[in-house]
Amino acid sequence: MSKGALMTLRIRDWERPLLSLAYEAGKACGPLPRPSNKDKRELASAYDFCEAVTAVNSRSFFAASRFLPHDKRRSVRALYAFCRKSDDIVDKPSPGQHDTEAVRDALDTWKLRSLAQKTDERDPVALAWSDVRRHYGIPLRYAEQLLHGVARDITDSRYETFEDVTSYCYEVASTVGLMSMYIIGFSGAQAIPYALKLGVALQLTNILRDVGEDWKAGRLYLPQEDLRRFGLSESDIGAGIVDDRWRAFMRFQIARTRQLYDEAWPGIALLHADGRFATGAAAELYRAILADIEAHDYDVFNRRAHVSKWGKLRRLPAVWLRSKSLREPSVHATRFNGM
Repeated sequence: MSKGALMTLRIRDWERPLLSLAYEAGKACGPLPRPSNKDKRELASAYDFCEAVTAVNSRSFFAASRFLPHDKRRSVRALYAFCRKSDDIVDKPSPGQHDTEAVRDALDTWKLRSLAQKTDERDPVALAWSDVRRHYGIPLRYAEQLLHGVARDITDSRYETFEDVTSYCYEVASTVGLMSMYIIGFSGAQAIPYALKLGVALQLTNILRDVGEDWKAGRLYLPQEDLRRFGLSESDIGAGIVDDRWRAFMRFQIARTRQLYDEAWPGIALLHADGRFATGAAAELYRAILADIEAHDYDVFNRRAHVSKWGKLRRLPAVWLRSKSLREPSVHATRFNGM
């Protein structure tokens, strides 16, 4: 696509309220003053800790972020550590925090510590994250939306419609992409719809990959409405049945998710040039999980779909070429009621 070429950006009905949330949250005042840290070694140690958290918990994200410049790389990993810790408070509660109220109290405490104007230097994740959000002027509202989405897992274990699922996806994933844009650099508000689509696609990939694990944890993120449409029930999920109904259901879900990846890709051109390859790699490495699900007959009950180290490496040259050929689009938005 040549620079200035006109492309149509599809905006579905379910995306409109999410875009409103994203635009409202993105009204930022720019970078905040960074507190003078008396011990620079302590801050460096905090960033190192966040790097370790990322390396242990997300190989794909850790690999993709390696292609960012040093400061941006360590900053997005600090953002990841903030998100990871937020999620773990709910998914891996500390001893004595097994009831709903205790978990909610722990999350509220973390919210106060991680979003406070005064840096909490006792926690390495809070320390590094505070430095990042101040330096890049990341709007706090995005972090608040993410924490609200994380809190849903305390009480919400089922979602009736696809629109309900995408609302959750926006809060726990699109917000991460929107915050990442402030670190990478982006051309303006026209990049927001693409980040929203990519975040939803990434989280839908998580949902499809983790059906079995989520079921064991008492959660089912698949739209109940879609399950009924394909003649499936929760008893089928619990039994881990892979039959023609399940294959048809998964083919539909995967096609919908891939379409969002496709629609999100042109938005990478709206990012700073030094962040395009890393973002494209993150998207494509995660998208490859869908192919692994297909390759194993849609069995997400007895194995966790993944992409091997070689599978990641062999995809990178093509991603690099695609990211280098991107041209900033002139966008015509249109309402779209498709899947």
